[in-house]
Amino acid sequence: MCEHMFVYNGSMSTPPSCPRASYRAVAHLDLDAFFASVEENLDPSLRGQPVVVGGGERGVVATANYIARRYGVHSAMPLRTARRLCPHGVYLSGNHHLYHRYSKQLMAILRGYSPLVEQVSLDEAYVDLTGTERLFGPVRRTARAIQEEVQEQLHLSISVGLATNKLVAKVASDFRKPHGFTVVPAGSEAAFLAPLPVQRLPGVGPALLGQLQDRGVRTVGDLARVPERLLRMSFGEWGEMLATAARGQDHRRVSPRETVKSISRETTFPEDVGDAAVLEATLISLCEDVCRRLRRRRLEARTVTVKIRYSDFVTHTCSHTLLPARDVDEVFFREVLALFRQGRQRRYRIRLLGVGLSNLVPRSWQDDLFDQEVPLLRELNMKLDLIREKYGKTAVRRGAAQS
Repeated sequence: MCEHMFVYNGSMSTPPSCPRASYRAVAHLDLDAFFASVEENLDPSLRGQPVVVGGGERGVVATANYIARRYGVHSAMPLRTARRLCPHGVYLSGNHHLYHRYSKQLMAILRGYSPLVEQVSLDEAYVDLTGTERLFGPVRRTARAIQEEVQEQLHLSISVGLATNKLVAKVASDFRKPHGFTVVPAGSEAAFLAPLPVQRLPGVGPALLGQLQDRGVRTVGDLARVPERLLRMSFGEWGEMLATAARGQDHRRVSPRETVKSISRETTFPEDVGDAAVLEATLISLCEDVCRRLRRRRLEARTVTVKIRYSDFVTHTCSHTLLPARDVDEVFFREVLALFRQGRQRRYRIRLLGVGLSNLVPRSWQDDLFDQEVPLLRELNMKLDLIREKYGKTAVRRGAAQS
């Protein structure tokens, strides 16, 4: 077990009660190598071996346990690459129904400590522990109790970060994995972040990292010293967010309601495909699926995105934003096919296709008085949704979705 108590003066002595009573107390909890750990629970003989969970021979790594990571295997890596790096590893396709069951048990444990639980993914959540002292005692002790209960009830290792806001709590939970326990006292957020590599900040991916490094920014402390106006000039609105994050500030609340920001689906072909008819039929099928999920949530989308991954793993995405927002299959069919035809600029065969909808808004029941096509199409789509929910997705299929 690894516990790291961060104190600004560098001392490892007992820190002040953290966070202070006048501050929010936010815990971020992240299960360690979740899928692989569940598989080890299912089959204890896997313990001590490099375990990699991922779908299909041509898929990507979903989770690698910490033994497999020593060989360079990591999430989102092509499984073929993982097998080259770790040929003696145990490769499993996974059991997502089982993972969902464990995830529900985890969230039930967390809700036993606070009604403010924001689930981020199957294995990750924020818990607002502000004001729980009267029930459970100091928040540090409560966070430790949660970690121990998860270990006892689910037999899974979980890392915990405790801070005054979501951003710092998330970085803290990743600070000493696996089974880490990191507390960042109120007032020491910026000092905790300063020496860390800038890519530790959520949202700093490879492209942004390259731009920051070109400007001499290597650590979060380097970023904090860049004037906000320069960040805003270079990165626009995201520059302001970077400046705020570098100071360890985050005003977002822990929200127990799930906020859907996007809906997407993608498929990896068993063999690379070059036939345009097959590719376009696949896009139609993916589009049907995401639109059906959109309507189920009573949402409409303004932006549609097509993802193309070629046989050499080069990935290209292209998007278009509509006005007004829509939830009708036929509208998005036209957009998806147009984006694909414009975006496919290489002669390589295609390995993967994806369709995503974003800029989601609640369904508006007021249609254009002079456009009767969309309401009629929506009515047709909703009837097809009912048939598919009752008899399965393949009960009714469009000719354009088959090739």
